[in-house]
Amino acid sequence: MQFSENSRVWIYQSDRQLSDEETNQIQQHLNTFAAQWTAHNNQLKATGEVRYNRFLILIVDETQTGASGCSIDKSVHFMKQIEQAFGVNLFDRFNLAYREGTKVLSLPRNAFEEKLANGEINKDTVVFNNLIPTFKDLQNKWEVPFKDSWHMQLFGSLVK
Repeated sequence: MQFSENSRVWIYQSDRQLSDEETNQIQQHLNTFAAQWTAHNNQLKATGEVRYNRFLILIVDETQTGASGCSIDKSVHFMKQIEQAFGVNLFDRFNLAYREGTKVLSLPRNAFEEKLANGEINKDTVVFNNLIPTFKDLQNKWEVPFKDSWHMQLFGSLVK
C-alpha cells in the first residue's frame, strides 16, 4: 500500500524490547486494528507496524479520509489495550531510545542524562524522534544524531 509523504504518523515506544513472539502478536493486532479503523464511519487508509521490536507505528493517509478526534481516541484506547495485554508502557515520553551499535536501547530520563554526562551517549549517538508528525519525517528525521534532534535543546548542556 502506498502512502502520501504527508500521511500522519503516531509512534509509541515500548519501555522494553519485545520478544519476537510478542512482536509477531502485536503486528497481527496492528493489522486488524488498521483494517477496521474508521473516522465517522469512513474507512481510514491506515497501516501499523512494529520496528526494532520496540516501536509501534500507526500511519494514516489523510488524502482519502482524515483522522478525527474520535478515531485518534480509538487508537489511544487500542494502544492501552496492547499495554495491558503485553505488560509494557507505551506512553512514557521520557523513556528515551537510542542506538548503541546495532542495538536499540531505551532509558528513563535520569539514566539517559547520566550516560550523557559520562560521555556514553554523545552528540553523534543516534536517537529516535518519536514526535515526528509525517510519513516523510518517519523516513528522514526519525533516527537522527543527537546533535540534530530535539534532545539537543533539552539535554545539550550535558553533552561532552
